[in-house]
Amino acid sequence: MATTTCLLAAWALVAAGLFGTGLARASFAPAAVGKEQREFDYFALALQWPGTICSSTRHCCAVNGCCRKEPLHTFTIHGLWPDYDDGTWPSCCRHTSFDMDKITPLKPTLDKYWPSLYCSSSSTCFSGRGPFWAHEWEKHGTCSAPAVREELQYFSTALDLYFKYNVTEMLATGDILVSNGKEYALSDVIDTIKHAFGGSPQIICKKGSVQELRLCFTKDLKPRDCLTTSAMYKNLSKSKHCPRKISLPTYDPIVLANSTLEIVPEASDNGLYFFTS
Repeated sequence: MATTTCLLAAWALVAAGLFGTGLARASFAPAAVGKEQREFDYFALALQWPGTICSSTRHCCAVNGCCRKEPLHTFTIHGLWPDYDDGTWPSCCRHTSFDMDKITPLKPTLDKYWPSLYCSSSSTCFSGRGPFWAHEWEKHGTCSAPAVREELQYFSTALDLYFKYNVTEMLATGDILVSNGKEYALSDVIDTIKHAFGGSPQIICKKGSVQELRLCFTKDLKPRDCLTTSAMYKNLSKSKHCPRKISLPTYDPIVLANSTLEIVPEASDNGLYFFTS
């Protein structure tokens, strides 16, 4: 309890001074939902690159982080996912509905660093719809025990890892910066993160641009390599790996201006590529 209180206080200070998915998990392995679900093996902190996702936004709504006046120039959180070492993952483990009141102290920080980058409501585990955070808690958070058991603890843990292991800052130490058009060697991106973080990441690309980057952790939240076994490759062809040169593009936001349109940008898995070192 004391640790959580300290974290909340720290995030309140961070939120005061810094700016602030609908994207489905890439289907490189079958989910374990619907089967007997054992305890997970490791955590993956999934981060989104807004420059890649938001460039496809054509219509805005109030809940879409891509519609802010100032574009996002840092990775934002997609979710904290308990995974299995065989390439699958548990899903919707407990019938526990999301309760916004439980995370009220974190909401300003979540708005900035864990926004939805789409306009649609997200699916929840039991045929419902709700905010992006509801989807992440019900699908992934409920499978995080015994390491993480409660809703507030789930979001607090994800935020703590996000701030402690700031990927945007890690990349900057290797002169890998936000740029429209500049490309970087994939190996340099991997090596820079591995050196700073202490483990190999997973990277998903779309048309040569980073779309998602994942850091992996043991169940006691220590850095580890993301899964590198053949299980990660069994459903992939060579064409779905990130290219040798990748980019971190910027985007021009379409600012919400008295619009009631809530048209969902296309979020197809077509063009998504996966890489793990």
